[in-house]
Amino acid sequence: MKIGFIGLGNMGGPMAANLAKAGHEVVGFDMADVAIDGVTLADCGAAAATGADVVITMLPNGAILRAVADEIIPAMTAGAAFVDCSTVDVDSARAVADKATAAGLLPVDAPVSGGIGGAAGGTLTFMAGGSVDAFAKADPLFDIMGQKAVHCGDSGAGQAAKICNNMILGVTMIATCEAFSLADKLGLDRQKMFDVVSTSSGYSWTMNAYCPAPGVGPQSPSDNDYKPGFASELMLKDLRLSQQAAESADADTPMGQAATALYEQFVESEDGLGTDFSAMLPRFEKRSRG
Repeated sequence: MKIGFIGLGNMGGPMAANLAKAGHEVVGFDMADVAIDGVTLADCGAAAATGADVVITMLPNGAILRAVADEIIPAMTAGAAFVDCSTVDVDSARAVADKATAAGLLPVDAPVSGGIGGAAGGTLTFMAGGSVDAFAKADPLFDIMGQKAVHCGDSGAGQAAKICNNMILGVTMIATCEAFSLADKLGLDRQKMFDVVSTSSGYSWTMNAYCPAPGVGPQSPSDNDYKPGFASELMLKDLRLSQQAAESADADTPMGQAATALYEQFVESEDGLGTDFSAMLPRFEKRSRG
């Protein structure tokens, strides 16, 4: 396929490189000066999208997605797929999908899980929303960039799945960090804590696969001085999206709301900016009940 790829940052760059490595013709564009193996760079988004069978975007937020969509949709060929892999608000995803459909395109909202390592290794999970035909056109590319793609439903369903997933992730990480901090203060060895919880009813991805305690469980950012695998400010972004969606849908999400407030405090008023989201553990270690 001829693929346009707009947004060649920490996630988009490796994803585009994997597509080029698989033999696709990839023309990319990014506002920053980048060089990606196998990717031909265009001088604007519309140029990258012109003549493409599929255009993929990986962008920071819904406002930028809407602006990019306004630029590239007129340049795209009817029948092409517009696959947005950004994590944005559901309303923006659906608005862009409506414009793309009206232009005769096949829109897919397909946010990802797996972080920078997953993007580089081609092991991402895609949560996709859109028509059956649109998903079918994008699916072979998901197989190259990731290990799994789930068609979640109509346009916006991919973003809804990502937001719900990451609300669980944020809440669970806070609970895991709180539990380790409490275990410390109760004199419980961290390894013993892990051995019990990881094999009993407290089992979770944040405990078993991404443990926030250094030297415990599989290798994770906690073993690298909490350098980000998934940055705290990105978790805050996703939690805010979850609460924006909850407000729009009139859903009661008190734990999601509490997690959003805690990450907001951690990132904006404490020292969480630029750290992994599991750095909540040293935060709790320093704090007392009061």
